[in-house]
Amino acid sequence: MNQIIECVPNYSEGRDKEKMEKILDCFRGKDGVKLLDYSNDINHNRMVVTVVGEYEPLKNAVLESVGKAVELIDLNKHEGQHPRMGAVDVIPFIPIKNASMEECVALSKEVGEEIAKRYDFPVFLYEKSATAPHRENLAAIRKGEFEGMAEKIHEPEWHPDFGPEERHATAGTVAVGARMPLVAYNINLNTNRLDIANNIARKIRHINGGFRFVKAMGVDLADRGIVQVSINMTDFTKTALYRVFETVKFEAQRWGVTIAGSEIVGLVPMAAIVDTAEYYLGLENFSIDQVLESKL
Repeated sequence: MNQIIECVPNYSEGRDKEKMEKILDCFRGKDGVKLLDYSNDINHNRMVVTVVGEYEPLKNAVLESVGKAVELIDLNKHEGQHPRMGAVDVIPFIPIKNASMEECVALSKEVGEEIAKRYDFPVFLYEKSATAPHRENLAAIRKGEFEGMAEKIHEPEWHPDFGPEERHATAGTVAVGARMPLVAYNINLNTNRLDIANNIARKIRHINGGFRFVKAMGVDLADRGIVQVSINMTDFTKTALYRVFETVKFEAQRWGVTIAGSEIVGLVPMAAIVDTAEYYLGLENFSIDQVLESKL
């Protein structure tokens, strides 16, 4: 590929294997598009897909997947720990190689307009593509989720950017935009008390005075009998993973709680891991150029 644009669409289905495979098939065997990774979570009831491609082929594959999700997913029957407002909840485009943020913004707008036209599906533009400052933050758009959007979408400040001013009866609404690379990073706690996870999430997320490039919430992992601080790192170059991990560990100590482990959902830039390794190993004058794979 001469040009590489990344897309990380999130689908509100993480339990039905057959439905997930049908959505994933929209990205398989397509010229100019490569499915890199996907992960699903039963508790979140959500699938996160990472795909790369050139402008037009990627656009067509994403649109096909949206149609499949609208066909297969009914949010009236959906439940899970992760907030959601749409069958396809969010579609971000990220510039990787020979692609600019401006191109990704243009792509997001084309995709959003076509989604509304093809599927009668209301679309909000967010992040770098947002048409107003109050629409930049995905959490602000999604507040109220699928259920609350039935009324919210009629409020003048929350009319969709594309499509009908009416929530889709089964698929809800979707946010489409352009942004920098994001790291989905979760930290599991050795407790079943969701109030502790929620309290720690409030301490670290930007909206409550925490780290500038962190979004976080508490999640109940009922099948494991523990809770999780689910985190989106929106700029790992300015807020490091290790700094957030150490802060969560520090805050958990006040309740006598320890860290059970942590996980990364989807793909992560090598630089984010190298930065963390450099900190914990106490490496001096280390550079990512010393990583063998970065030279290949």
